[in-house]
Amino acid sequence: MEQHEKPSLDGRVALVTGSSRGIGRAIAQRLAAAGATVIVTARSVQAPRAGQRFGQAQIIAGTLAETVELIENAGGRAIALAADLEKPEDRDSLITRAIAAAGRLDILVNNAGFADYARVEDMPDATFDRTVDHYLRAPFALIKQVVPHMKERGDGWIVNIGSVTALQVGRPYADYTKSGGDVVYASIKAALHRFTQGIAAELIDHGIAANVVGPSTAIRTAGANALIPEDYPTEDVEYLAETVLAMCHRPASERTGLIAFSMHYPWATRLQVMSLDGKTPLPRREPPPWSHPAIHATGE
Repeated sequence: MEQHEKPSLDGRVALVTGSSRGIGRAIAQRLAAAGATVIVTARSVQAPRAGQRFGQAQIIAGTLAETVELIENAGGRAIALAADLEKPEDRDSLITRAIAAAGRLDILVNNAGFADYARVEDMPDATFDRTVDHYLRAPFALIKQVVPHMKERGDGWIVNIGSVTALQVGRPYADYTKSGGDVVYASIKAALHRFTQGIAAELIDHGIAANVVGPSTAIRTAGANALIPEDYPTEDVEYLAETVLAMCHRPASERTGLIAFSMHYPWATRLQVMSLDGKTPLPRREPPPWSHPAIHATGE
């Protein structure tokens, strides 16, 4: 039970990928409110860049400059670094640049993504490749680069943002499962879950924790809105951001290898969820009955 715990990240530095908007921005705000210097990264600092979805270019509002402003206005500290994680040269230099900018790196949150759903028979190879790049290759590359630095310091925290779609598909198949087009996305997220559990085992003796945090249902953000049915009830992002924070301060010997979900984990552990600025307690909310039945409440 952690209802009385108030984690402090004073003196820590966190890197949150895909933090120009949505879930990544919320995580960056919450970590900054807990005292961390947060390095926020996306493809552009000052203006949103177009991405490909459903075969056409799409621009979604949100910039790193706005994220930095929100954090600084709340009394926190943030540094913006532009990086396109689909580009090998950007993936391979980001950790070095982050450490150069802040002097150290204690926490890595792999959140960046740009889901592009399609049925397997209709999915272009480029979409498959982009999905692998965002949700598996980029986390692999950044973790590979940051682990030596964390080993040298003797601790570190890695959080990969997972998905409830990674869990097994129930039968009889729902209409959305038949036509939603998330098979490749869900499969790569399932691989990310297993990858995280594996690196948790590899790194525990070095004091480095690795955990997954995902939404228990869905979070309606500017990027995800087009992929969520209009009538689907969603959850508030603060519960996920608080769960990420919970994974970023305990020693690896106490908390690593979890697959934790945003409504289930705070409910099961009595974790007090706070507003993104860390000032206002939010109510306890029980996981909704339509959550996936295979979710383990504590992430074990």
